[in-house]
Amino acid sequence: MMRRLAPLALMLMALLGGCVTPMPSGSGAGASRPWSELPPANAAEGRAKVHVDLGVAYFDVGRNDVALDEAGIALNDSPGYPPAYHLRALVYMAIDDVAAARENFEQALSRAPGDPDFNNSYGWFLCTQGREQEGIERLAAAARNPYYRYATRPYTNAGLCHLRLKQDGAAEVQFTHALQADPQNGEALYQLAAIAYRKGNFEGARSQLIRLHQLRGPSPASAWLGLRAERRLGNRDGEASYAAQLRSRFASSPEYQLMSQGKYE
Repeated sequence: MMRRLAPLALMLMALLGGCVTPMPSGSGAGASRPWSELPPANAAEGRAKVHVDLGVAYFDVGRNDVALDEAGIALNDSPGYPPAYHLRALVYMAIDDVAAARENFEQALSRAPGDPDFNNSYGWFLCTQGREQEGIERLAAAARNPYYRYATRPYTNAGLCHLRLKQDGAAEVQFTHALQADPQNGEALYQLAAIAYRKGNFEGARSQLIRLHQLRGPSPASAWLGLRAERRLGNRDGEASYAAQLRSRFASSPEYQLMSQGKYE
């Protein structure tokens, strides 16, 4: 579901590439270019990069074992190669090995403290470990990096981090920045719609959902939110349309069960 998978997807985007967006303003003190954009310094790093790229491809399809093997080969080829530690950290985070994830994030960042991809990933990791303020600071550093073309990622993760603290206002600011950096950021659109709904701005929620569904088809979460917004606006046709989508496409989802039970709030 969009709400649950987006943070991991944003970390994967940091490795796999994505939409190029305008750079954020700010001093970027201590910033550096992402390792993913730097040419290998020597043949050993070139071999390590090939193995990290292959490991990322396996990680993307759920082959965590092969991803770890490829990261290990990369470190054998080029000891201390930061992207290999970053890949390991993401794999360990995905399998909930918190200690190993933290150790590998720290290894990557000790060698490349200004890398925005690493700071984005580690910032979200800190947010998931109850260290939200530290995480938000890391994410802000990544977003401020003048060499980073993907500021939408840390802005989005910062918004999600603020939501964990129940800080809708601060989250709204971050998601708005994320959309300015990438107008096709579906997670930011969904979260802005959800915040608008919680504020009682049902027209605003509808507007964001229309934008979202013009970019991609509805998820169970966005269809459920849309149904409730239309219900609050008294638009029975719109409510019925979302209900039909939940019934025909997402009948096994928790959102459909809530609708069936009449639990709209």
